[in-house]
Amino acid sequence: MDGTSRLLIMGGAAGPDLLGRFVELSGGAAARIVVIATASEAPATAEQVYLQRFSEHGAGTVRALRLSCRAEANGPAAGAVLREATGVFFTGGDQERITGVLGGTAVDSLLHELVGAGRVVLAGTSAGAAMMAGTMIVGGDRPGVTADSVRTGPGLEFLPCVLIDQHFAERGRLNRLLSAVARYPHELGVGIDEDTAILTGGDSFEVLGSGAVTVVDAGAATDIRVPPAGPIVLAGARVHVLPAGCTFHLTGRRPVTGPPSPERERAT
Repeated sequence: MDGTSRLLIMGGAAGPDLLGRFVELSGGAAARIVVIATASEAPATAEQVYLQRFSEHGAGTVRALRLSCRAEANGPAAGAVLREATGVFFTGGDQERITGVLGGTAVDSLLHELVGAGRVVLAGTSAGAAMMAGTMIVGGDRPGVTADSVRTGPGLEFLPCVLIDQHFAERGRLNRLLSAVARYPHELGVGIDEDTAILTGGDSFEVLGSGAVTVVDAGAATDIRVPPAGPIVLAGARVHVLPAGCTFHLTGRRPVTGPPSPERERAT
């Protein structure tokens, strides 16, 4: 590990390239990966799926860490497992299970310490992605851009000042991300498609995978009004759609798309 903080945040339905990249970032054949399926209704099944997948991608060791209650998340056994890890992976399910079980516990504090020191690559898919934000999107499927089109709650804040939504294009979640950003305009909205991820490093993230990442930035908005009922006013906000190879600088709120790839040039 190079001491740089790394988060690999996946939008769900991660394919072999993304899972393989996580193994590579975690050390390849020397990787010691821990799978946490707290979000899942069937943790044993979710654990088995990812134990097999990461082993198939050549990880040195892969083990599950079952955290079903706050007592386990505060116990010494969990800390001992995590201190040996080079990569930690959170499965999908219900993100509120993750925050309810882990929020404020010894595991929560230790993961922040390990990630901040660059000793662990932290990855999550679907619910495991949503919980990375400080303000977490927990639901909402009503039509329109309105105050009640999205439900939010506290996340674990591994990536501050960002709102994360997942399964983004596949489930048509632009309305709820716009609604969330209008309510929390100081935070960037980041919608991640399936089989797509952002890889953070320093003050930026890189887009990986087969889909795109949609960034909603209300910083330059000229008018924001969020009535208790009815449509929201969100004027002058910026929207960026970034496929693989693009990067985004968080502090400057600036995308870098780079030159077109040979594949894109041939397609046009």
